[in-house]
This record gives sequence, structure tokens and C-alpha cells, in this order.
Amino acid sequence: MATVGQWISGARLRTLPMAIAPVIIGTAAAFDMGGLHWVRAILAALVALLLQVGVNYANDYSDGIRGTDEVRVGPLRLVGSGVARPHNVKMAAFAAFGLAMVAGLALVILSQAWWLLLVGAGAVLAAWGYTGGKNPYGYMGLGDVFVFVFFGPVATLGTTFTQASGVSTAAVLGSISTGLIAVALLMANNVRDIPTDTEVGKRTLAVRLGDKNARLSYVVMLALSLGLMMFLVPENPWILLVLLLVPFMLMPSWLMLKGKKRKSLIPVLQQTGLINLGFSVLFAAAMVLPALRL
Repeated sequence: MATVGQWISGARLRTLPMAIAPVIIGTAAAFDMGGLHWVRAILAALVALLLQVGVNYANDYSDGIRGTDEVRVGPLRLVGSGVARPHNVKMAAFAAFGLAMVAGLALVILSQAWWLLLVGAGAVLAAWGYTGGKNPYGYMGLGDVFVFVFFGPVATLGTTFTQASGVSTAAVLGSISTGLIAVALLMANNVRDIPTDTEVGKRTLAVRLGDKNARLSYVVMLALSLGLMMFLVPENPWILLVLLLVPFMLMPSWLMLKGKKRKSLIPVLQQTGLINLGFSVLFAAAMVLPALRL
């Protein structure tokens, strides 16, 4: 039986910044539009965090029963290591999804954006379908596309819309940037797993691109995430604050380009998650500071 610590490890807390970053960006954009609502922001954060925990357990379960995690390099996997029964891990995933749906329903009721029920249902299906079901899209190289869509535009613009009843250019560009960083995190994870994924027939985008190109794509995505923000400078010079992240992007980028051992890429996951969180905080500061008339 898995211990509490192992269940927490299985939830993969290092990935949670990827979930909360688009909510911070979306809320900041809503503030800039004059539509900040704290209760709705908190509900959006709960939805994002619970979906992320759910997808982590779902991936643990699905990859575990397929044997994908038997020879992987990286943190503990509950099913693959044999410390937890597959059924229990699947139930943990479903519980997280269920709680996310409850929080999402409350958010929809408060915002009266009923069409978001379809978006929420799509998010849950996408979370399960990444590695679950007969034809998981994560095994076909489409995981990066879905991560970009749901951890970028969907999460960010959904957050903004439920508070401001609309979106802005800043919200759209912010959603693309945080989506790119989320995909960069996934790419780092999949580059580390190229040898083992290839053995079990898991054709991630990293496998399809090849080791060298996949590593380079990580750096390109981080660069684009900051480059897009420059379009907002004429209207809001405070957005230049995001450039403070450049020094923090150098080490993970160097590890991705030069790290030979697969284990050397493990710290890149946490560093990229923190970069996304830092990006969201600096973006939020850029949205708030003009209102202070500094």
C-alpha cells in the first residue's frame, strides 16, 4: 500500500505551477479590463489545480498498466513501481476530475457563461484521453497540441471571460505565451523519456522530432513566450518586466541543449514550471502597476 508521501509524489506537485499560471494571467487581464472577481478567480484556480492532479494520476494509471513506466527515468510512479493498485490510482484520478467539475459548475453559475460547460467537459475528456483509452493521443504526438490549447488559451481566456465577460489582446498574447511554456515543460519531460518511449511505441512529438530538434524546440518556445510580449510594450511598457526571466531561462536551456544524461533533465521540469509561474506573476504586475499611477 502506498504511503501518504508516495501519493503526494504521484500527484507530481512540480507540475502545478503550469496549472495555476494561466489563471493568474487570466485574472490579471480581467483586472486590466476592470472585471476582477476574486471568488471566480479562486474557483478557476481550483478547477485548474484539480484537473492537473487528476491528469497526473490518470497518466500514472494508464502508463502503468501499459508497462510504459517500467523502465522510465524520473520520479516515482505509483502503478509502474507497484506501490499502489491500478484501480486505486484510477479512482484518485476520477475523484480529482469530479471535484474539478463541481468547482467548474459553480464558476459557470456565477459567471452565467453556460457554454463553458462544454469547454469543461472537453477539458476532462482531454485529461483522460492523453494516455487513457484505446487510442491515447499522447502516444501519437498530439499531446503537445492539447497541452498548448488547454493550458494556454482555454485556461487563460476562460478565466478572463468568467470575470470580465470578454477578452483582450493582452489576455490572448498572455495565453499563447503561457501555453508555449507549458509545452516546453512537456517537451523537457518527453526528451528525457525518448529511449523508453521509443521502446514501448509511444510516439511523442519529442520522439518524432528526434533528440536534437526536440531539445532545440524547448529553447525556441521559451524565447517566443517572451518575444510575444513585446507586442504589448507600446500600450503598456511595464510588460518589459517579463524580461527579468531571461537569466532564469539560461540554465534549463543549457541543460536541454547540452545535458547528456537523461537524469540531468529532471531539474528542468521544476525550473520550467517555476519560469511559467514567474512569467504569470510578472505579467500580472504589468497589468496592475499602471492602475497605481506610478
